[in-house]
Amino acid sequence: MSSLVVKPAGPLAGDVQAFGAKNAVLKQMAACLLATGRHHLTNVPDITDVKVMTALLEALGCGVERPRDHELFVTVPDAEDLHPVAPAHLFEAMRASIVVLGPLLARCGEANMALPGGDDFGQRPINFHTDGLSAMGASFRNDRHSIHATTTRARLSATRITLEYPSHTATDNLMMACVLAEGRSVIDNAAREPEVEDLGRQLIAMGAQIEGLGTSRLTINGVESLGAAQHEVIPDRVVAATYLAAGLITGGEVRVVDARPDHMEMLMRKIEAMGGLIDERGPGVCVRGPVRLRACDVATLPYPGVATDYKPLITTMLSVAQGVSVVTENLFAGRFRYVDELVRLGASITTEGHHAMIRGVDHLVGTSVRATDIRAAAALTLAGLVAEGETTVSGLEHVERGYDDFVGRLGRLGARVERVA
Repeated sequence: MSSLVVKPAGPLAGDVQAFGAKNAVLKQMAACLLATGRHHLTNVPDITDVKVMTALLEALGCGVERPRDHELFVTVPDAEDLHPVAPAHLFEAMRASIVVLGPLLARCGEANMALPGGDDFGQRPINFHTDGLSAMGASFRNDRHSIHATTTRARLSATRITLEYPSHTATDNLMMACVLAEGRSVIDNAAREPEVEDLGRQLIAMGAQIEGLGTSRLTINGVESLGAAQHEVIPDRVVAATYLAAGLITGGEVRVVDARPDHMEMLMRKIEAMGGLIDERGPGVCVRGPVRLRACDVATLPYPGVATDYKPLITTMLSVAQGVSVVTENLFAGRFRYVDELVRLGASITTEGHHAMIRGVDHLVGTSVRATDIRAAAALTLAGLVAEGETTVSGLEHVERGYDDFVGRLGRLGARVERVA
């Protein structure tokens, strides 16, 4: 495993760019499977998960080119030349691999895949995906390690789907399946995240007929075929939040030049509650941190609530804030696993069930810590920015799954960070 060595360097300052959203671009790469031709994506982040999805698309029969930084071309063959099966390790490498299921069933009538892997913060069942696709006419034969899906008709059948929970990835998968289904589909209790809306805009550019983007009800009129299109990926709101948090926790001033404040409204409220000053006059979003942050209570909720991906960053900031805070995780039961590592750095945090009580300390103390997922790795790096001495964060490969040149961009803001083997 690679590690990151972090030393305190005082307040961070400067401008930084987030680039395209991981949780959008991976789905948009999968969406290319829906249409023959040469698709063009811009503002694509240089991250490991994009490389994994590239390998997966290539294994399925597509051609992928990256002629320039942050640009991607996906060339998709006719349906009969796609291979609806790929090596297991590509599916096991990330959770987002599940989103090829809907496009493959819609286009090829068949999909064979290993169960998806990804970050280690608790079980995330795929039944929302399979139940919706079953209602559209797909048949599943699953075992402990793989999914085998087929359809008996040339096209999936439109249907009405009500999700038990507004799952981001399930909404993506079902929306992609519905755009080529026969008839008019409705997805109720759909996820409302900006990344879902951005995928919908790409599909519309390809010729799909979708109404209700950004709301909890999507109405989709299936079409017989789609065409290749060009699409610019929206900026990554979680990456933007990470750099803003780096400025806040160090008492500095950081501007994320491509951040979208309209995608981060609830986070902006929490930043102000913690004593941060926000400038949204552009470009992007700028924050200025106080001498010491203030305590506040935070609960994660589906969008437009506070995203669960923000929570490790917020918890880290609150660990050195003045006062006592309570953070509640309403989405993933295992998402407090990084807390033990913060405690190793001197944080005073106790957890019980879905809640964490954080008593802000005057300072943290550097030591060796280990990250188990993308956001935990970023959060522990932030902790190292304000910890006395030297902090070594192992598991840097997690950061590289979701952050484009994380070490370089922090360094250009003034952080003392070094990657070691």
